[in-house]
Amino acid sequence: MKFIVKFFAEITIKSRPVRKAFIKQLKHNIKLVLKKYDSDVIVSGNWDFIEVFSDREERREDFIQALSNIAGIAHFQYVREFPLTDLDDIVEQAAASYGDVIKGAVFAVRVKRVGQHDFTSIDAERYIGGCLRARCGALAVRLKDPEVLVPIDIRDNRVWMIEQRVKGLGGYPLGSQDPVLSLMSGGYDSTVSSYLTMSRGLKTHFCFFNLGGDAHEIGVKQVSNFIWEKYGSALNVKFITVPFEAVVGEILTKVDNSEMGVILKRMMLRAASQLMKEVGAKALVTGESVAQVSSQTLMNLKVIDQVTEELVLRPLITTNKQEIIDKAIEIGTAPFAASMPEFCGVISVKPTTRAKMHRVEKQEANFNFEVLEQAIANASIVSIQNVMDDVAKQYQGDVPVVRMPVGDEVIIDIRHPDEVSNRPLKVSGRPVKAIPFFALESSWSDLEREVTHLLYCGKGVMSRMQASYLLGKGHGNVGVYLP
Repeated sequence: MKFIVKFFAEITIKSRPVRKAFIKQLKHNIKLVLKKYDSDVIVSGNWDFIEVFSDREERREDFIQALSNIAGIAHFQYVREFPLTDLDDIVEQAAASYGDVIKGAVFAVRVKRVGQHDFTSIDAERYIGGCLRARCGALAVRLKDPEVLVPIDIRDNRVWMIEQRVKGLGGYPLGSQDPVLSLMSGGYDSTVSSYLTMSRGLKTHFCFFNLGGDAHEIGVKQVSNFIWEKYGSALNVKFITVPFEAVVGEILTKVDNSEMGVILKRMMLRAASQLMKEVGAKALVTGESVAQVSSQTLMNLKVIDQVTEELVLRPLITTNKQEIIDKAIEIGTAPFAASMPEFCGVISVKPTTRAKMHRVEKQEANFNFEVLEQAIANASIVSIQNVMDDVAKQYQGDVPVVRMPVGDEVIIDIRHPDEVSNRPLKVSGRPVKAIPFFALESSWSDLEREVTHLLYCGKGVMSRMQASYLLGKGHGNVGVYLP
């Protein structure tokens, strides 16, 4: 099978050296992503497009899903390639691909041609269109706004019958821009802002400040891993966890109530500014939006930013909350954000919306900065590929794992709805229910108590965590299905 990948429009207007560098990075990313489906995949390119070839026709849908989530691609086409003999042969091939589709429909043929031929593109369109109408029972040919379009590329002595066109992610190839460090809370804002930097070509590392909740840390690791697996082009990035419990304790005991939120953000920027050097990041990324919460007024953001000389990017700074939620739904992070366990360690009763630097500095003078330095020193930095291994270790051994059901167990697929749709779970002779992880607890009371329910998530991490949680809540008859 063959795909033709077309570049994001902004890439094509770059200078020759920059465009070549972008194409090289995009080819690298495509091969890195697709090799897990075919280790022998061929990715070649030129000035105008990239060609992807694989013998693994059965992995077509996997290729399509993967290519649609790689930054730098405007769109790509699934094509059937064959040698050019004459127009009659093209008619035969077009009838094989589109005959059933154009039957009873209004259609048009579009021919793009490169090279020397004894016919023009218009000649080919008229001939092929006329033959298809006569042979396939089409209703009519209409050049403007046809119901069905039959696109054909003729390139020298080869023909590409374009059978499918899929929209790409756009943006710049990931890794073509400098690395950044994104401050992740796991909610709507931080996940969307991380996605936006990734889709603009910025290699995005993740940083989480643990304020005291283990469940929150696990949730952030899961959504960060999800974003990386879906949009990260398989590039190696890091996940940083900073233990901030003691910092929160200092703020609660040493800082005036109204200044707590602003000072917590300043402490996070101080820590992130030091840790970004560990991953080579050139800027920090936050999910802040003007006036969304008290710490995000312009006055407060100005005071917060003055704690660091590093560049702070805020992709969502003028974006409305509903727009952010809609984007999270589109990219698949909304279910994580909606179910994200939170730990609110610093809550101001009357938070300031117009912080003054002299007041903030006075409050910070009471703060023991050795606590902050200790938190930075104790930060954990792991590869995003391995971040779920840490989560898995916390749930080994405390839930029953079944490889092959032998009784009347019901299997519950708790994966993200996108995964369930793309790769439905089928188990011979077994009922399978799809209940996403974020709806599992609310749905548990509706399930039969006498039947054992085995949770499935693919890798066994999320299922172990959810099963352990349910067992801890006193629910019985729950285990993990790990074939």
